[in-house]
Order: sequence, then C-alpha cells, then structure tokens
Amino acid sequence: MSSKFPSSFAEVRARWREPGGYREVLHIGLPLVAGMASTTVMQFTDRLFLSHYSVESIAAALPAGLASLLLLLTCMGVTGYASVFIAQYIGAGQPHRVGGVLWQSLIASLVFGGLLAMTSLLAEPIFSLAGHAPELQRLEETYFIILQLGSVLSLVGNSLGTFFSGRGRTRPVMLANIAAAVVNVPLDYVLINGVWFFPEMGIAGAAVATVMGWGVTAVLLAIAVFNRDHETRFGVRSQWRFDAVMMRRLMRYGLPSGVNFFMELFAVTWFVFVVGTLGEVALAATNIAFSINSVAFLPTVGLNIAVGTMVGQAMGRGDPDGAARATGSTLHVAMAWMTALALVFVLLPGPLVDLFRPDNLSPAAYADIRETTARLLAYVAFYCLFDSLTIIFCGALKGAGDTAFVMWNMTVGCIFVLIIPAYALRALGWWSLDSLWLVFSVYVSVLAVASYVRFRLGRWRKLRLVHPA
Repeated sequence: MSSKFPSSFAEVRARWREPGGYREVLHIGLPLVAGMASTTVMQFTDRLFLSHYSVESIAAALPAGLASLLLLLTCMGVTGYASVFIAQYIGAGQPHRVGGVLWQSLIASLVFGGLLAMTSLLAEPIFSLAGHAPELQRLEETYFIILQLGSVLSLVGNSLGTFFSGRGRTRPVMLANIAAAVVNVPLDYVLINGVWFFPEMGIAGAAVATVMGWGVTAVLLAIAVFNRDHETRFGVRSQWRFDAVMMRRLMRYGLPSGVNFFMELFAVTWFVFVVGTLGEVALAATNIAFSINSVAFLPTVGLNIAVGTMVGQAMGRGDPDGAARATGSTLHVAMAWMTALALVFVLLPGPLVDLFRPDNLSPAAYADIRETTARLLAYVAFYCLFDSLTIIFCGALKGAGDTAFVMWNMTVGCIFVLIIPAYALRALGWWSLDSLWLVFSVYVSVLAVASYVRFRLGRWRKLRLVHPA
C-alpha cells in the first residue's frame, strides 16, 4: 500500500517526486485545505463572536448548527460524489462526459435545496426533543431556520466545486472559499453585535452571514465554470439536460456516501444533544472543544477530497497500484498535521479555551467551563490521530467506488460502538461527561481500524465506475 513512513531524507525526496507522491498530494490538496481552512475560520469566528455575545448563544449555536449540517452534508454526500465520476472520466480519457455529470449534480442540488428549505418548518418539534431551556430552544430554532432556507446556495456551490476538484484543479475552489470568508467574517461581527448602521441580530446575524458566504462561493464558482473554454472541452453549457442514466448512477454511488455523512454527523449531533442534558457547563465546554477540534478536522477534509480525486483518476486509468501510492502519501501528510495539532491541544489548552471566554460571564462561572474544556481537549488530542486514518481511507475507498462499506462502517459504528454503549453506561449509573467522551473516543478509534482493514484487504481494486476509452 506504500503507507510506510519514510525513514530517511532520500526516501522522502523520492516519495516527493514520484506519481501519487507528496508533491501531487500538496498540489491538489493544499488549495482544498486552504479552502477548508477558510471554512474553519468562518465557523471558528462565528462561534467566537457568539461566545463573546452571550453564553446562551454559543450553547445554542453548535446543536442547531449540527442539526442543519446533518441534513446539508447528507445531500452534499450525494451531489458531491460527482467529483469521483469526473475524476474517473478524466483518468479514463473521456472529458466529454464531465459536463453531463456536473449538471446531474446541479439538478439534484436544486431539488435537495428545496427539501431542506421545507425542513425549516420542523424547527420547533426538532429542538423540543432536546429538552433544553425555552430561551436556548428559541435561539436554536432561529439559527436552524435561517441556515435551512439558505442551504441551496451551499449545495450549488459544492456541486460547482466538483468540476474543479474532480479534475485536480482545486485553486478556483480555494479562491472562492477565501472570498466567502473575507465577506463572512466582518459581516458576522457587525450583524451579531449591531455595528455601524447594522441592527443587532445576535445568533440570527451569524446565520445570515453564513448564508451570504455560501452565496459568494456559488456565484464565483459559477462564473469560473461556465466559460467558453470549459464548454469546448467539457460541454458544461450544452449538457444541461436531465440524464436519467447518469442520475441513477450518481444516486447509486452517491446515496451511500450521503448516508455516511448523515451517520457521521448524526453521531456528533446526538452526542452534543445528550451532553446538553448534563447541564450548561458541560454543553458549553463540549461546544468549545468541538469548535477547537474543527481546526484540526476541517483541513483534513480537504485531503479527503484530494485523495478521492487521485484515487478516482488512477482507477479511471486502470491503475490501482497508483491509487494505493496516492493514499499512502496523503495519509502521511494528514498524520503529520494531526500530530502537530494534538500536541498543541495537550500542551496549550488554556490559551485556546480563553479565545471563547464570554464577556458577560463571571470569572467563577468561566473558570468551571475553562477547566472542563481543557480536560476535554485531551480526548480530542487522542482521537484526532485515529480520525485522520478514517478520513483518508474513507476518501480513498469512495474514490474507488466502495461507498457501501463506508456507509455501513459508519452506521454500525454509530449504533453499536457509540449509542448503545453510552446508554449502557447510563443504565449502570456511570453516566458522566468523562464517560461519554471516553465512549466517543473509542468510537472514533474503531472506525479508523475498520477503515484501515478494509483498505488493506484490497477489494476496492476490482471496482470500476468507468472504463478507459
């Protein structure tokens, strides 16, 4: 699999130059990492500004945001799988098929966007199930409704991005995401706090700023995609029609990918809602810990997309060995990043937590949140190393078309390694914040081991989504 870490500078230099080596990983992955970093900045500052606005706002933002993201990423898992088809068609020497794939993704995005907007009508019953305080529930509903109404912009932007990521030309995606952050971050601040002539909107302002950031990404990527050169090479304008055969293939492989995203976010969402029953301090500390964790997690999602692209193109060429080499190289980069962040989480938890200190909270109340969050970051430091394995191997398996395993791995793990053990602890009287975080850490580790074993078995090598021209 070529996953062994280099033991000398000569091996590093050789791995840098070879096809599927570090240079190719960084060429494709760095723009995606930068794009995800801009998304990280948007989410981080969103929660940072809200934490300074009020402790109720930061406590409401993560449950509501996760509930919205749960539905949004499920749809993105389906429509975003177009990038794998595009990668394999490029690898197979069939660029004329790219435009048709892109349009099926866009059509599906519009349909899913309409359905997500309709879920805003369910905000009250969804958040009443959590059993949170009435004021907290009201804030959760407000944040969720605005995000759902604007989610179509995020879906469209994601679909347009597959045109570039599938081809390994990821710079436009990076630039569009950075532009969105440039718009979102200052808008976030002024809409939350009511600066200049803007009204003070609190948590609603954070949601509006997020939706406007999505809109910027979609508009810029649309301008970049639908030009004359891309029409000539890929048919991005002329192939706008519904293609039932291609849509069925997108759904066949994309739906398991969407279910995978659903179960992954469902696990985190369920976990946050359950922690919320332990009190405001436990919920706020968990929210802050996950917010800090996103700094490590989201950039590796860029590497997940990158390895899916490289594996997809290699499989399109009929080169599974090249796909394995690209996976190993990407894993090395991801592990280096996660190790560095894990050390920061362990050695400097206090300064990280202090970034989220609410302005209206007394020193005594904040001290409890600070101490609890610093303790939770030790769990984050442990499991994020395993998380990088899951992210990279799942990206590779998806790039080869093995989406059914990725779906079942996440589903079975969520039910039997996370939810059932957590409730067993409750029945045994061991229900606490630390016991829940320990179960969550074990859950992440089990997913990593299962993904690694599946990749090592090599059944993905025999899969073919497309055939060379």
